Amino acid sequence: MSTNQVISASLRVFSVLLVLSVAAVFISSSPAGTSSEGEDGFARLFNDDNFDNWYTFFPEYGKNNDPDNVFSINEGVIHVTGQHFGYLATEEIYDNYHLKLEFKWGEQKWEPRLDLKRDSGICFHIAEDVPDSVWPKSIECQIQEGDVGDFWLIGGTTISVDGERNEPGDFMRFQKKRDLERPNGDWNTVEVITYDGAVTYLVNGVVVNHGEKASVKQGRILLQSEGAEIYFRNVEIKEFE
Repeated sequence: MSTNQVISASLRVFSVLLVLSVAAVFISSSPAGTSSEGEDGFARLFNDDNFDNWYTFFPEYGKNNDPDNVFSINEGVIHVTGQHFGYLATEEIYDNYHLKLEFKWGEQKWEPRLDLKRDSGICFHIAEDVPDSVWPKSIECQIQEGDVGDFWLIGGTTISVDGERNEPGDFMRFQKKRDLERPNGDWNTVEVITYDGAVTYLVNGVVVNHGEKASVKQGRILLQSEGAEIYFRNVEIKEFE
């Protein structure tokens, strides 16, 4: 990407964020399943000790059956062992919002990722009628070593990034503009801002990717288990009217 393209993309992102900051003044009431809002308008999506209003899914075990405790929570910190591919997903449907969370990598890895990068992700806009599967039709904010903030378009979803639009297909990637991930063992903040088809990713407070005209605009949100140990905390959402 040329310097002019980078500047142009940055200006577009700034414009979108400015619109979203104005929209954030009009915050809807907290949805079922979240705690009451804080002064900044964000509501917690998890309490300290259970997964109320979320469900687990693994292809080999189905819904809400996690015999190996891949997902657990202790004092608000979610531990994902990564032993099985699957996810923890919201029961609620969300559309326009600002999602933010913190993550850090653990040490453990499982096949087939023993010799590969640690991997996880946030998938969102999973429509109500989309069946559970390892990678349901969605947009993903990639959380993978060295690739945090990439777009992955899964199951035929599309988005426009820097004037380029992917063709509907099983998977498509748009790489992040900057690498802001901290060293393994440190906490990182990832944010997803989505508003009427515009999607912006921030890593540790800096915009790293932006897309427009997303083909899906609402749905469930999930956190992945993909063969690597990872921790999440401070998972919060601010909804826009």
